[in-house]
Amino acid sequence: MLGYGGGLSAIPLMQKEVVERYSWMDDEAFSDILALTNALPGPVNTKMAGYIGWRLAGFWGMMNALLASFLPTAVLMILLLTVLHAYKDKPWVEGMAKGVMPIAGVMIGVLAWDFVKKSKSGLGWTMTIVYIAISLVVMQLLHIHPAILIAAFIIMAMLSKGKTKTSHRVGEK
Repeated sequence: MLGYGGGLSAIPLMQKEVVERYSWMDDEAFSDILALTNALPGPVNTKMAGYIGWRLAGFWGMMNALLASFLPTAVLMILLLTVLHAYKDKPWVEGMAKGVMPIAGVMIGVLAWDFVKKSKSGLGWTMTIVYIAISLVVMQLLHIHPAILIAAFIIMAMLSKGKTKTSHRVGEK
């Protein structure tokens, strides 16, 4: 409820709760959901909460997760923005905003580094570094939207898994 930095800054907390604390899914499933929800329009937190709720308890689990993810935050946001607007010219408000930004960046960085380390087991360091380099070039230098990059990687993964299954079946015969 008090997260700062947008939806992505709350993902490390969601990962810790869903994967580590309650073991509702493993890191690989969480990573897949994060990749897919990033490719879809709308707030990533809300989409992830909805899917996790659906996965755990069907329609009512999804509705509960969606309400729990945005209703308290919406109410708190209205209250806090009313107060902040009244004190917007005070130095402590400006200092608070500047001080919290690096914390949100570190939280996102820690989550990204965890995913990089975990990708080593599936891809190896060489391919992980290649994919990171491709991602940086595509998003930062070519200014292509991350959703397009994610979709391309998903398609590549589906095609490569399809080839692996086909070649495996041929080898069995």
